[in-house]
Amino acid sequence: MYVNCHSYFSFRYGTMPVQEMVDQAKKLGVKAMALTDINCTAAVYPFLKATKAANIHGVIGIDFRNGIDQQYIGLALNHHGFFEMNRHLSDHKGKKRPFPQKAPQWQNTAVIYPFPQPYFKLGPREYLGIPADQLKKALRSPWIAEKDRWILLQSVTFHSQQSFNIHRLLRCIELNILLSKLPTSEQGNLSDRFYSTLELAERCAPHYWLLQQTHALLSRCRFEQDYQPVANKKSVYGSEQEDLAQLTALTYQGAKNRYGTPLSERQETRILKELDIIRQKDFVSYFLINYEIVKFARERGFYYVGRGSGANSIVAYCLNITDVDPIELDLYFERFINLYRSTPPDFDIDFSWRDRDEVIQHIFHKHNTEDHEHVCLLATHNTFQINSSIRELGKVFGLPKTDIEALINHVVKPGNYIPDRIGALVLKYSQLIHGMPSHLSIHAGGILISQQPIHYYTATDLPPKGFPISHFDMVTAEEIGFAKFDILSQRGLGHIRDSLEIIEKNQGKKVDIHRIKDFKHDEKIKQHLRKGHTIGAFYVESPAMRMLLAKLEVDEYLGLVAASSIIRPGVARSGMMREYILRHRKPEMRKSRAHPILHDLMPETYGIMVYQEDVIKVAHYFAGLSFDEADVLRRGMSGKFRSRAAFLKVKESFFKKSMEKGHAPKITSEIWFQVESFAGYSFAKGHSASFAVESYQSLYLKAHFPLEFMVGVINNFGGFYKTEFYIRELQGYHADVQLPHLNESDYLTVIKGTTVYLGFIHLKYLQKDITNTILQNRETEGPFTGLRDFINRIAISLEQLLILIRIDAFRFTAKRKQELLWEAHFLTNKQKNKPSTNHLFRQINLRELSIPHLETNDPRQDILDQLEIMEFSIADPFLLLKAPPHDTLKAQDIPSYAGKEIRLMGYLVTVKYTRTVKGDIMNFGTFLDRDGQWIDTVHFPPVIRQYPLTGRGIYLLEGKVSEEFNFYTIEISSCKKLAYWNAADDHPNPVTNQSPKTSIDN
Repeated sequence: MYVNCHSYFSFRYGTMPVQEMVDQAKKLGVKAMALTDINCTAAVYPFLKATKAANIHGVIGIDFRNGIDQQYIGLALNHHGFFEMNRHLSDHKGKKRPFPQKAPQWQNTAVIYPFPQPYFKLGPREYLGIPADQLKKALRSPWIAEKDRWILLQSVTFHSQQSFNIHRLLRCIELNILLSKLPTSEQGNLSDRFYSTLELAERCAPHYWLLQQTHALLSRCRFEQDYQPVANKKSVYGSEQEDLAQLTALTYQGAKNRYGTPLSERQETRILKELDIIRQKDFVSYFLINYEIVKFARERGFYYVGRGSGANSIVAYCLNITDVDPIELDLYFERFINLYRSTPPDFDIDFSWRDRDEVIQHIFHKHNTEDHEHVCLLATHNTFQINSSIRELGKVFGLPKTDIEALINHVVKPGNYIPDRIGALVLKYSQLIHGMPSHLSIHAGGILISQQPIHYYTATDLPPKGFPISHFDMVTAEEIGFAKFDILSQRGLGHIRDSLEIIEKNQGKKVDIHRIKDFKHDEKIKQHLRKGHTIGAFYVESPAMRMLLAKLEVDEYLGLVAASSIIRPGVARSGMMREYILRHRKPEMRKSRAHPILHDLMPETYGIMVYQEDVIKVAHYFAGLSFDEADVLRRGMSGKFRSRAAFLKVKESFFKKSMEKGHAPKITSEIWFQVESFAGYSFAKGHSASFAVESYQSLYLKAHFPLEFMVGVINNFGGFYKTEFYIRELQGYHADVQLPHLNESDYLTVIKGTTVYLGFIHLKYLQKDITNTILQNRETEGPFTGLRDFINRIAISLEQLLILIRIDAFRFTAKRKQELLWEAHFLTNKQKNKPSTNHLFRQINLRELSIPHLETNDPRQDILDQLEIMEFSIADPFLLLKAPPHDTLKAQDIPSYAGKEIRLMGYLVTVKYTRTVKGDIMNFGTFLDRDGQWIDTVHFPPVIRQYPLTGRGIYLLEGKVSEEFNFYTIEISSCKKLAYWNAADDHPNPVTNQSPKTSIDN
């Protein structure tokens, strides 16, 4: 009979996982208990599930606190009581208002006020909570008049001394103070734990009536019996019958637009089948809401992609939720929804990162009412990770930064370092708090829309983004029946969106980016795919993907769909990626190397599991599992299913039924290994197809409008590579890439004809308000005529002005940078100017000066300036080499030296770190040669230990050329970074008298 129990979802206060807390209670014979986490309801549904399994009467509530000061505890008498508390908590947290000393006059919530506090008359559902050690004091207080409203307030937060220690450390992390400075007023009591019934009776003796009154109160709380199951929004058009009629009409209208008339028998049959399952599973409104979302997006001109298993649906295709044709690809609708599936499905709809918030705002506006909120974003529970835990606890124990980093390095790679006593404590407790929830965060894009107000199911927080979030996470949402709407963002769509605008502005052409059928036969796209020339294109630009495309020599849509899933870690880890390439390139081996049953199940992928549907097919048709069991298997491996026991039961069934079907144990084990190593990282086929559609759209723009497309990529700051390498790709297409220019550049990068002017945004030290002032002034008063004119018009500090001069933004003046630097110092005299706002009455009051003779600037100094100011250079980085080696080859020479040792120079682009089966680190490197051609390298553990890659720069690479499926890599035997020219060796900077700084080695 506990009315105040805290799980570790009392963030940075509680210490016990929900299941552990319930197990402790059961062990001590507890029959009733209330979960009352501090200002949080994240654990409510796992708690109810756990107490039901333990045969404990579970009560839910909230411990309302301002900081650590307990104001009152609320216990839900029924489902409406939970709503009352959630609304109260959400309102105060959202508005960042402290809780009042008195609770509202709730009708369905019991309120417990902690003793001691000044006496007041209790309301009809209000109680006084008396801790056992305060009982004598209470009996002598004015509260004796309310004795029939007393209950035992025995808080539960810990289960041991170690648990209490963890609590104290969490409080220090929360308050950002040393452990030695933690006051007792900011922590709980060691006595806040479970006791047996006999121990509780002894603590209250001789006032046993206190326990009886506590038990009576808990017995009144019937949330679980009164609980109303989650109802997603039931109707969009007023009734479920009207919704179905509308969905049917919209589907057939869309089918006419997609396929023409008449529909084929296969199309008609598929539509009827899907509509029937959608109706039976009560997902009619779910489809209609998604339709309304994308309809709004199209009306606003927003570009989007519908993906995930929802792309397997012909209804979704007809409603324009997705551009993937499930008939063309023979997509398996049952992967999305089937009559046996117990969890709700969801669509993934991607928008440009610039458009997504407006779409979300529309959803909230559309489905909330004036009185109640029906919409919220899903939360995730951020947990303490080892490195962050060590850092936090290191600060709590007062360790210097060097000691903290040494402890982290010790965990990552144990060596000869031996932690002292304090270090050992940090390591011990960092392991103990590892995995504990730290705070709420926002799910990538999940949105919940409920029929009842959302606060019937959860309290909400209001993070800085401005949209309320639930307290429970995605898994709990699915378990209680919520069908979420995934509204996501990705930079790839921003690339496409911006590219279309840039093309229209620069070339006056409007591009229809939805001509997917035409793109599939576009010869230029085919050529890009076959050669892996895909830099900047969504999902197909990484070194690994370029390698896969080149090895497969993919030049058609279905091949790209498969490649989008094959690249996932599970297929590679099981060894099936190489097997797929082999069977793809050698048709004569396809059937002989495949298990007959698997080949019959998956002829399109040569008997190899490539998509999530393949797991379901293999589990059902090979092993004989039911569709429901097969889906449990898929979800368990994808990490979306928390019941490990249920998953292991299905695994056992897989082997048992396989044997019953006559499959040999060895074959069954081999196929299980493929399933196990693959399923957790695989895509649904519709998901891969959606990615492939977007890849085709990106590749079309890259193939036909490469300059505008790469500018779109640069302006979205998203992709696999750093901005510098997209600029080098631009230069490879013969664009004239210019540094930021005062009279030509904008905030973002712009293209005029074939000339590209980098945006002011790339000047990392230039303040944004200065950029805005420059652009606004230039818009109203015209181009700048020179440095004097600029200083007279723009209020700018000398430091900010020097950035513009050093990046050569004043090159239109025809003056050299050194001359401009001298002039800037002389004219400003380090004084801020107050520019005139009227061009006609501007007074030129700057002194004339005579510039001394200056040496010609070394072009290498310009490169260093660019590296410092932009972190990249548009010039040839090989110009910076202090002593370039001779007799090195280039990337174009590599195929001629297959199996031989070669030596060449490479400018490091990116490194992929991975581990061998023995746990040793190995690298895959990507470099550019002096011609801008790509070099791919492999660095095995012994080479890494002797020749590690030490950051950006140019390396002398030596190694053996390896070839597989006409793709060439260099197995590195030696890898040395080459020295750069240093201006300080020649002379100091003439203006600042300081050596130039550069981030080249960062």
